Amino acid sequence: MDTQMQVPADPYSLQLADLDPSVPELFQKQYHLDYFRRLRNEDPVHFVEGGEFGPYWSITKFKDIVFVDSHHDLFSSYPAIGIGEPKTDFEPPMFIAMDPPKHDVQRKVVQPAVAPQRLAEMEKLIRGRVAEILDSLPVGESFNWVDRVSIELTTRMLTTLFDFPFEDRSKLTYWSDVATSGPNVGGMLSEEERAAILMECLEYFSRLWKERAEAPPKFDFISMLSHDPATRDMEPMEFLGNLMLLIVGGNDTTRNSISGSVLALHRNPDQFAKLKSDQSLIPSMVSEVIRWQTPLAHMRRIASEDVELGGKQIRKGDKVVMWYVSGNRDEEVIENPDAFIIDRANPRNHISFGFGIHRCMGNRLAEMQLRILWEEILARFERIEVVGEPERVHSNFVMGYTSLPVVLHPL
Repeated sequence: MDTQMQVPADPYSLQLADLDPSVPELFQKQYHLDYFRRLRNEDPVHFVEGGEFGPYWSITKFKDIVFVDSHHDLFSSYPAIGIGEPKTDFEPPMFIAMDPPKHDVQRKVVQPAVAPQRLAEMEKLIRGRVAEILDSLPVGESFNWVDRVSIELTTRMLTTLFDFPFEDRSKLTYWSDVATSGPNVGGMLSEEERAAILMECLEYFSRLWKERAEAPPKFDFISMLSHDPATRDMEPMEFLGNLMLLIVGGNDTTRNSISGSVLALHRNPDQFAKLKSDQSLIPSMVSEVIRWQTPLAHMRRIASEDVELGGKQIRKGDKVVMWYVSGNRDEEVIENPDAFIIDRANPRNHISFGFGIHRCMGNRLAEMQLRILWEEILARFERIEVVGEPERVHSNFVMGYTSLPVVLHPL
């Protein structure tokens, strides 16, 4: 079967051995949930022999994913975290695709930018930006929420984290999209196109690096990298790799959860009514959105030695793909996982941010932006009505939206 040409609605029409959940169209057209449900029930540690991204092991249950993610000694992140193998040698190194000790050293350099004290200092800034964005929106007429709110808010946050020229902020969105649009995750750009655009990104940031290196240290990512002894001499391609990581990490999770929150609350009016009557549920709702949306569908590892998992023998050198988007719907760990329930007993019991040493370092910042956004939305609008079908990204990596048409109803 040519999985790139056919996307069967019913995964049970396939032989189990032929089931490959990595086909990008599955995610774009929302077929993936049934595929993963069958794999969790029948073959949670599943070997995919062929297809565009095989061979690889598909890990679909919550506890197995946590095991792989927590054992970096058994499962290496090097040299990449996407499911596919690049067709060219353009694979800039980044610390999420490194193992200790180098991973730990580089991550530690930029961690202070999103430390609790810094987040507390940024809350007022974020609230002001949210208010400005919401107050600029048309009321009573249709517009694309993704462009006007999700992208705009997260891009403004990136300008702060990088101390990036505000007037050029659209470049950050563009580079983030390009970074996650390679053919190795089902994106629509060729490797050559992607490489050329990202080299423009490197050229722009290299100028900022030079300026920051010559100025006193500050709390933005570029200043931290250019001043710390562990990173100030890094090669240009390694700088680019870490830029890609920090731009995507600061953008995609929050941006697509913002869009997902509007869609989820529109489709679940009982939950929205619950939220309006008790706004103390906003933090819980935020965690539920991040689970329900699962902004990044997978991460991949390479087995560093022979490992038995789920009764299967994974060999040294085998590719192992953790499907976070499946683990977050695991019935054995999360009650009624396909439902969107904002007052779950333990809403933070999800794996959207990963586990272990590679757990998303900006997770609290993402949650804070979503919390502030919904505090300000509920202070202004009766509801946000979705007035058309969402359009989704063609990718098996980013669970994202390109369009979400909405109409705002004022209080």
